[in-house]
Amino acid sequence: MAFVTPTPTTLRVSSFSPSPLCSRRSFVGTALSTPTTSFPASVLMNLRVAVVGGGPAGACAAETLAKAGIETVLFERKMDNCKPCGGAIPLCMVDEFDLPPEIIDRKVRKMKMISPSNVEVDVGKTLKPNEYIGMTRREVLDAFLRDRAVDLGATSVNALVTKLEKPTTPDGKYTLRYTDYADAVGGKSPSKTQQFDLVIGADGANSRVAKDIDAGDYNYAIAFQERIKIPDEKMKYYEDLAEMYVGDDVSPDFYAWVFPKYDHVGVGTGTVINRPAIKKYQKAIRDRAAVRLEGGKIIRIEAHPIPEHPRPRRVEGRVALVGDAAGYVTKCSGEGIYFAAKSGRMCAEAIVEASKNGEVVPTEDDLKKMYLKVWDQKYWATYKVLDILQSLFYRSDPAREAFVEMCGDDYVQRVTFDSYLYKKVTTVSPVDDIKLLFRTASSLLRENLREIADIKKPMGTLR
Repeated sequence: MAFVTPTPTTLRVSSFSPSPLCSRRSFVGTALSTPTTSFPASVLMNLRVAVVGGGPAGACAAETLAKAGIETVLFERKMDNCKPCGGAIPLCMVDEFDLPPEIIDRKVRKMKMISPSNVEVDVGKTLKPNEYIGMTRREVLDAFLRDRAVDLGATSVNALVTKLEKPTTPDGKYTLRYTDYADAVGGKSPSKTQQFDLVIGADGANSRVAKDIDAGDYNYAIAFQERIKIPDEKMKYYEDLAEMYVGDDVSPDFYAWVFPKYDHVGVGTGTVINRPAIKKYQKAIRDRAAVRLEGGKIIRIEAHPIPEHPRPRRVEGRVALVGDAAGYVTKCSGEGIYFAAKSGRMCAEAIVEASKNGEVVPTEDDLKKMYLKVWDQKYWATYKVLDILQSLFYRSDPAREAFVEMCGDDYVQRVTFDSYLYKKVTTVSPVDDIKLLFRTASSLLRENLREIADIKKPMGTLR
């Protein structure tokens, strides 16, 4: 998923063509004794790194390693994977990861926050003309990032990694066992193995790599999304606008969304505390947005687990976890794409530096110091603040009403957008911060008093 919040301006719908940006290339994995990538003899590397998972985390890790001349093999089981994801990316990601215009389906500059009682608050008034939130389709974004890694020298293997076997000696190699889909014969895919000095686990919330290194469990949300093709006149409403709905009906602990895509809208919701009821919540968001979705046709249904917090262990030996496998999805906003790409890149940069561009094998201490410590210092506060906000504002409908009311404040919008778009914790004015604190407290108090009054009404009637 991903948090969004935007202002007026028109939007261009990109007519994306999968080639040449998203050529679905994959290369068959090789046996243990055979080199997997052809490099000039003068650039023969000592280090081999496996990247398991070809989403933003894995693709950006593979790109960084390949750029440094380190032999990199990228394993992805489903090359056309369409993750059930809101698809929103911050503006800073476009420049930081050099994303071409074709990757962005829509430039959202306006948003409606919709309360449990259907009060609508327009968000986006403070955005500058050149600011927007990018809306992407994961199958397009992920394929582009993977192909770029391959163009830089990584080898892509269309395969399902089934087992990670640890080395038996301190300086031994990790063995990856996998089912090679690209080498299937008669409908049967052979099992193969390769050995590596380091492994990056970027294989999502259900990470096999995390399980094999005993990284520990985490709580997770289930995200459910339907892609709905609506009539052109209805689609004009969502041209540069996204909607977020809150309320016990659409999610007891999160939000529901209607986000514009290339030629359709993504309509979805998520929950941690009542996952079995996810289809009931999905029906509720369709009902809440029924007028705007009227005449629509569901073209795809997607569901996926979303981690709620980082795993207890994200580095073990010479194995590091990134993206969803590490648990890098924020609470309150549900943002994961940027943090996945960023963690993959940061982990790979740590390997490049610690290995002296592939000349030596990094240690567990190297990975913890140069990747984990740096990551936690940079983002721990962001995750903690959003965790607190979710606990504060998503706990009841009165709290959600207060949250939506607060979103109408210009100062809140300005600080929120600066933080989201540029990944910087900013404050415009200490005085305004104090005023905001009092407004938030009074709004929460007022809504809670209403809730108490509503509870007492039937009791008074019984007397």
